[in-house]
Order: sequence, then structure tokens, then C-alpha cells
Amino acid sequence: MSPRPEEAAMRREVVKRIETVIKDLWPTADVQIFGSFSTGLYLPTSDIDLVVFGKWERPPLQLLEQALRKHNVAEPYSIKVLDKATVPIIKLTDQETEVKVDISFNVETGVKAARFIKEYMKKYSLLPYLILVLKQFLLQRDLNEVFTGGISSYSLILMAISFLQLHPRIDARRADENLGMLLIEFFELYGRNFNYLKTGIRIKNGGAYIAKEEIMKVMTNGYRPSMLCIEDPLLPGNDVGRSSYGAMQVKQVFDYAYIVLSHAVSPLARSYPNRDSESTLGRIIKVTQEVIDYRAWIKKKWGSKVNLSPELDNRLKIRDQVAPCNGEQQQNRDSEPSYNQRLALSLASTQQLSSGSSASSVSSLSGSDIDSDTPPCTAPNVYQFSLQAPTQLMASLPPALPMPSGKPQSAPTRTLIMAASNQV
Repeated sequence: MSPRPEEAAMRREVVKRIETVIKDLWPTADVQIFGSFSTGLYLPTSDIDLVVFGKWERPPLQLLEQALRKHNVAEPYSIKVLDKATVPIIKLTDQETEVKVDISFNVETGVKAARFIKEYMKKYSLLPYLILVLKQFLLQRDLNEVFTGGISSYSLILMAISFLQLHPRIDARRADENLGMLLIEFFELYGRNFNYLKTGIRIKNGGAYIAKEEIMKVMTNGYRPSMLCIEDPLLPGNDVGRSSYGAMQVKQVFDYAYIVLSHAVSPLARSYPNRDSESTLGRIIKVTQEVIDYRAWIKKKWGSKVNLSPELDNRLKIRDQVAPCNGEQQQNRDSEPSYNQRLALSLASTQQLSSGSSASSVSSLSGSDIDSDTPPCTAPNVYQFSLQAPTQLMASLPPALPMPSGKPQSAPTRTLIMAASNQV
């Protein structure tokens, strides 16, 4: 599900159309992209976040709404003005591409957050791999939005950054670390070991787990720390997880994923009747046929438009911002594994390595969730077997794991390595 060049090209066209309308109204306005499109951590169905900077006493929401309707940029009934929201925005769906867009005015926090995330993507080259898989995992369970009872993408990214910052193994932050094992350990930490009742997450100054009582001392407006308490690294006193009322549902599905993947890489997995009909990652993640068809349509229509003008590339600053986080993996996109392909291979190597191990991840399945009387947080188990597959083993793995039909898919032609049966 990693972004493709043609998908980026399509999204740039959407931005260009909206920016043209905005510039017609206010020639000196500055339109900037933030959110997942800015960082490159977007799924095929992710929306685009735009912010318009200019000199207005109040956000001119209705004026822009009328202009967008006049130019037929959006689907007729998709434009909504949320002027009572904490951050007033215009929501719309692009008429040509069906991409959803959120437009705000003079809000700098989103741009700063995108810049902050990209700095950590450079620091932890594994971060994008984890985030894209985790976002898809939550998306298919309707837990990827706060208003549906889930958590925000920003909260998820900060949880992943904290996970890498405080991981007990130093080599967990290496670029060649086994991604499958890291994913299992992430699910173990936030599905089993993290004490949501007493502990908050801090990113700044190298990261730390902080007692909620300490965080409450610096919170503004009398707010108390939420169940998923994440100290905002950019806005002291703000709890990023404050609105995530369904955080415990997220904890439960993380625990579920930990159990499923731990069993899948255990020695017992060799005897599973369906071991040859689905990938390891496919046990917890699926890609709908609708998304597959949508991506195919995008490739057909925008495949020849991937090389945009240098002026547009430089102005939007998407390609340059995304490239550093991917390192060498982006040098040859057709020949190198995508985020999901590399993670699937890592899970496959984890399964084969664990079969010869004296201590596998299944040994910790008997543990229960931490109760309120335990210390603030317990680090994830450190597994005893080697976490990186030998070169010979990686070379022997197939280019793509089989789909539910039993027919292998060629990974370079379509990124379906995350696809699985509809049973989740």
C-alpha cells in the first residue's frame, strides 16, 4: 500500500486545481500541504490536507466554498463548511479523482507537525514501513479517525516514534532490522504491556514514559490526561490523545494482532492447514477489491504523468521531502521491495527463524494485560532468537507470498503483498 508515483501525480493535480481557485480569489495567498501527503505516509484512500495563509480577520470559509462550487472542483454535495469546529475547515471531495480534501486557514500547527515527522523519518528509516502497515491495519477496522472511536494518524506516528526511541534493543533502530519482528513487538507493547492508566508518552529529549501526574502539572485549562496520553512535542501542555475516547478499542485490536502474528511465526504454524494459502501479514490485513480497482484506474490514467514540471515539484516540495526518509529503497522503485513487501518478507523470515528457536514469541502469550497496580510501563519482551534472516534465507524467499486463491502475484506489478482473505 505504499504510495506510487502516479498516485502522487494525481494528488498534485488535485492540489493544483484547488490552488488555482484560491489564487483567483486571493493572489497573494500561500497554499501549503501538510499531513500524510506532505510526509509521504498516505494510503490510497487518504485525504489531502491544505492550509491557506493570508490576511483575514476571520477565515473566509463561505467565500471559498462559493468559488469551489462555481468552478465545479468538488462533487456537488460533498462540500461542507465546518465553521463551528475547533479548527474551522472546508471538506470536499474532488470531482475527478474522488480524493477527499480538508482546507483550513492560517493554522501553522499542521505544517510544523509534518516537518517534525519528516525529521524523525530521516532519523528512523524504519518508521515509514511501520506507519503504513499500522495505518492500513486501523483503517480496515474503522479505528483510524478520532470521531469513529479510533486514534489520529499523528497519535499513531508519535506512538511509533516512542516505540523506536525506547526500544530495549539498540539494533532495533538499524535500517536492516527485521521489520516483521518490530511489528510484533509494537503490537505487544501497546496491546499488552503499556500501562494506559498511569503512563503518558513523551517524545522530546530522547523520549520517556512519564507518570500522568507529572504531565497533569503542565496541562492547560484544567485538562486531565486522557487514557491515551501523549505529550505534544510541539505544543507544551497539549495532550495529543485527548479526544481519543476509543483508545481501549485500539489497544484490544493491537493485542489481537500480537496473538495472531505470534502464532503465525511459531513452530506450530508449519502444521496450520492454511499456511500455504495466505501470507503471514495477510492474517491481520486485507486490501479490498475496490481499492485494488481504484489504484489500477489511477495507474492507467496518471501513469504517463508521473514526471511533472520542475516548477510544480519545487513549489509543492513533495518529492524532495519524502525522498530522504526512504533512503536507498527509493533509488529503484521497480526493483526494490516496497514498504509492505519488505515487511512481508521480514515476517516470513521471522517464521522460519522461530521454528529453530528455543524461545519463541508464543511463550509470552499467557501473560495478561497490566493492571493499575503495576509500574508505569513494562518494556516489550526481548526475543532470544536472531531477528535478521541470513542472506541465503532471504534469497530463497519468493518475490511475493501467495494470495487466497493460491495464485502468486508478482510484486513489482502491483503492491498486493498485504492482501489476504476477507476473514480478519
